[in-house]
Amino acid sequence: MSSLPPHVKQIVDEIETEIGEVPGASTRYNSVTEAIAAAAIEGDAVHLPDEADGGVEAAVRQILEEIGEDPDRQGLLGTPERVHRMYTELTAGYHVNPDRLINGAVFDVDYSEMVVVKDIPFYSLCEHHLLPFFGTAGVAYIPRGRVVGLSKIPRIVEMYSRRLQVQERLTQQIADFLMERLDPKGVGVVIEATHLCAVMRGVRKAGTVMTTSAVLGLFRANDKTRSEFFAHLERKAPGA
Repeated sequence: MSSLPPHVKQIVDEIETEIGEVPGASTRYNSVTEAIAAAAIEGDAVHLPDEADGGVEAAVRQILEEIGEDPDRQGLLGTPERVHRMYTELTAGYHVNPDRLINGAVFDVDYSEMVVVKDIPFYSLCEHHLLPFFGTAGVAYIPRGRVVGLSKIPRIVEMYSRRLQVQERLTQQIADFLMERLDPKGVGVVIEATHLCAVMRGVRKAGTVMTTSAVLGLFRANDKTRSEFFAHLERKAPGA
């Protein structure tokens, strides 16, 4: 696998590791200085690896020309590189190692009631138009004697959302991942999102919200379990 630019490496490390862990243990990363990594995150000029230069940036220049712009004018001079860097950030989920994300944070616990984590914010890119869609995810599972660390569920959402996606697949991937890793009695996932491809173009309907769900195991087989899950999602958080 090719080396990742420093700003993407930092995002991957944030998804994979907890505070206090040593990030970037994978050998796929370059050794870079903290100053370069900080500059990349701040949006300053940072050159991506040589093998990445040319393709994306040349394509962006061509797009600018096709829409009637001058890619060499002052305001657009750095745009191809900025767009390249942006897309590598927004698709950093492809590079996350699921094993490092979980990192042994699955624990034997004598607990068999529903666990719900909701109002998880996410941002993703629609694979049809490369426009953002964003919203919140609610995730629940019923343990079969094994639970996962609380912070891991938002990290799972982040791993799959930082890819080119459709909302339906994103929802299913999160559910399948938890089902595979925990072997719980059931998993439920609900995502609500606004898609800029529907707001900015096409039908241009501001305020449109898309809701998708994936239910596995008891959440699919048992109406009462499924209803309990949806009731938890509707209940306001303390202090809200």
